[in-house]
Amino acid sequence: MDAVPFSTRLRTESRDRHEEAEQSAFMSDLLGGRLGVDAYRRYTGQLWFVYRALESAGDRLADDPVAGPFVRPSLARLPELERDLNHLYGDGSWRATLTALPATAAYAGRILQCAATWPAGYVAHHYTRYLGDLSGGQIIRDRAEKTWGFAHKGDGVRFYVFAGVPNPAAYKRRYRELLDALPLDDLELRRVIDECRRAFALNTAMFRALEQAVALGA
Repeated sequence: MDAVPFSTRLRTESRDRHEEAEQSAFMSDLLGGRLGVDAYRRYTGQLWFVYRALESAGDRLADDPVAGPFVRPSLARLPELERDLNHLYGDGSWRATLTALPATAAYAGRILQCAATWPAGYVAHHYTRYLGDLSGGQIIRDRAEKTWGFAHKGDGVRFYVFAGVPNPAAYKRRYRELLDALPLDDLELRRVIDECRRAFALNTAMFRALEQAVALGA
């Protein structure tokens, strides 16, 4: 019997944590139209800290034999996030006032820690974020456009628009091929799966913190 591809193992063995994040109260209420645009603005602001960590680390790992093949300029989200935040806040004032929730800071900190000491762990975080953006992120974009009236693929939702990835399905296939070709032994692959589960748990914790912040109006 052929061995199960690592990309399949990664998806199936982290599915429960992935679903926990997707089904969080905050995300369910956001997608269900039960929260105002302020909640979406808060969420977008927290994503900025996560992607600042991911992409600053990615710049340093571009030549790494494990993480390097996954780092592609076409995936970069930070410039689009900043355009969205300028639109959501009306100007660039968010740079002086935006702060990371403790859960977000822990999430970004873990990404940076992996990038500095364990590139394979960074790959786990890269996978959970970017493949999610190319897939489920499109649902968020569609709901945001319909709920709050953002222009189709325009300001406010540009984070979800991958202009550099004209064929997302083909890109995701190639990404999974890279996962399957990771030059790691079985023990290290197991650690990557565990880190992927941790990444989803950190994301869930961020959602819970956002839910509390929105409820408190903080």
